[in-house]
Amino acid sequence: MKIYTIGFTKKNAETFFGLLKNSGVKTLIDVRLNNTSQLAAFAKGEDLQYFLREIAGIAYRHDTRFSPTEDLLRRYKNGETSWEEYEEEFLRIMAERNIEEHIRHYADCASPVCLLCSEATPEHCHRRLVAELFLKVFPDSEIVHLV
Repeated sequence: MKIYTIGFTKKNAETFFGLLKNSGVKTLIDVRLNNTSQLAAFAKGEDLQYFLREIAGIAYRHDTRFSPTEDLLRRYKNGETSWEEYEEEFLRIMAERNIEEHIRHYADCASPVCLLCSEATPEHCHRRLVAELFLKVFPDSEIVHLV
């Protein structure tokens, strides 16, 4: 299984959908806590589902079990929590949610999959952490960040 990740920030629609289409992604898993923000432009929930299907034939799933809590996200965005603290707490939350068992449900999902969040790059984005959790469950997989 290939596990792609992508963020929509700093990408126009042509670049974003081109990267997904050219990669051969079959299922996009939206790991954002909130997928309805007006700031999301072409990546706003229902619109994104339509665009993915019509432009690239990609299935869409929004799965907040892979999202941080509102409190953790707020503290990180406000600079109250460092990335290192965020990462540690996020992984603790994932363990509490028994996320590895949840990931196993994606074994039947059309592959390859792509994890979506908003950050332009994966270094300080929870989608990278989720991709690494997928790799623990599916060790023969490969992570590719679409930037």
